[in-house]
Amino acid sequence: MGITPVDNSEWSPAPGLVALAWVITAAAALWTAATWLTSADPAGGLIAAVATVGAGLAALFGTRARPRLKADADGVTVGGLLRSRHHPWPLVQGVRVLRVRRLGRESSLLELDTVAADGSERLYVFGRLDLAADPEDVAPALARVRP
Repeated sequence: MGITPVDNSEWSPAPGLVALAWVITAAAALWTAATWLTSADPAGGLIAAVATVGAGLAALFGTRARPRLKADADGVTVGGLLRSRHHPWPLVQGVRVLRVRRLGRESSLLELDTVAADGSERLYVFGRLDLAADPEDVAPALARVRP
């Protein structure tokens, strides 16, 4: 389904999915412009504007947060919208796979539990869309990289 990285230590949203998000953003922007220019449906224009902003934020996040998760001998780096955060392995408390059932369908999530140098805790949760890989395959890859 997704693209697996060559060195198996970087995971990002699939490029095709990010491109689709940009196409949807452009289509929603055209819809917004059309409803605002015709003034025929003010409520529809508001819905179109919200759809444009939502799709645009999703596309921007998928573009900017690359790689979403990167692991090396020093630790893990989690990509975000504004910046990436590096967590050394000694501050990574746990890496586990959580199996959840939603709407009658079972899926897996990768949980990464970290502690910052100041003692604050942070829990990262990654799904298949974040990683373009099955979280059940990513967890063992992280265990192989971890010293």
